Amino acid sequence: MFRPFLENLRQHGVPASLREYLDLLAGLQAGLSDWTPEGFYHLSRAVLVKDEAHLDRFDRAFAQTFAGLDDIPVEALVSNAAIPREWLEKLAEKLLTPEERAAIQGPGSFDELMKRLRERLAEQKGRHQGGNKWIGTAGTSPFGAYGYNPEGVRIGQDESRHRRAVKVWDKREFRDFDDSVELGTRNIKVALKRLRQWARHGAAEELDLPGTVRASAEHGYIDVQTRPERHNAVKVLLFLDAGGSMDDHSRIVDELFSAARSEFKHLEHFYFHNCIYEAVWKDNHRRWTETTPTWDLLNRFGRDYKAIFVGDASMSPYEIAVPGGANEHWNAEAGETWLRRLREAWPDNVWLNPVPRNQWHHVPSVQMVDGIFDGRMRPLTLEGLTEAMRLLG
Repeated sequence: MFRPFLENLRQHGVPASLREYLDLLAGLQAGLSDWTPEGFYHLSRAVLVKDEAHLDRFDRAFAQTFAGLDDIPVEALVSNAAIPREWLEKLAEKLLTPEERAAIQGPGSFDELMKRLRERLAEQKGRHQGGNKWIGTAGTSPFGAYGYNPEGVRIGQDESRHRRAVKVWDKREFRDFDDSVELGTRNIKVALKRLRQWARHGAAEELDLPGTVRASAEHGYIDVQTRPERHNAVKVLLFLDAGGSMDDHSRIVDELFSAARSEFKHLEHFYFHNCIYEAVWKDNHRRWTETTPTWDLLNRFGRDYKAIFVGDASMSPYEIAVPGGANEHWNAEAGETWLRRLREAWPDNVWLNPVPRNQWHHVPSVQMVDGIFDGRMRPLTLEGLTEAMRLLG
């Protein structure tokens, strides 16, 4: 019954062998998966994936094969918050017209939003639906699920719908960008080559075969010729926004990441969500457990690195301007503070935005980030990449 799974893995580029497939069957027979969807997922990933670079492909193949498996229950998402599941059950969803949405007022400030949330958690004793105050569902309250508020805290909802939440209570999982994507990367590589400044340095250390043949023929004996080895001297730090609204742009960012990995010998990449704060990470599957302090990057990489930031910059303005405004955790310092530190550390920098340029003026946070970068934001198009490479070069 798992043969389609093996075929899907191979179609997605995961080199799973027949031996590994038999090991998976043996593990299932031995009860190592504890007979739950989550247990089977972790067992099959441990047996069939031998390289972390294939984790994204495995997840896509798994989702394609086993679509319909039970999701993680709501209790697991809200247990740490001590918010009863019945408060968040979706019994009905209120549909609002654009005029009704425009008439709804948010709390007005981040501090006021957090103050109200603390008060609701302390005061609320039961489930609410369709209201405008308590933690509940299908209403216009700033707190809960399946409702609408221009500034709120999303709690107990499986995915974003209006993308208006200032904070997200639940722990979410993002995927890494795939560095093996080839379709559509050719033109991106051509644009990135503007940044490749090849440098000859050091002693002659590479065999010059054509020169050796020519010199030997001329002199009548073997005359070995050498030449300086060619190195790609460009050093790049690539910061990638992952998750949330960036899911809409995953394909083009995959292509950019794949092209960058093939073009730059000295490339380091890190992920962030919406805005960079005190930590970034290398693997989205481990972003809650294995992070890298941003201060470490500032101290480790010299000013000769060129910093490329990729993100739609679409977020609540609080996430940029206010301490504590981060979408998923409490940040002691504002996002703007960290962005300015990064720009100062690596003066050759640019922000690439996958959203078309003619839409930037509709989103205040995009204008804020563009201002912090002194107008060095460019669209993630071939023309925008060419402009960005001129800025960096």
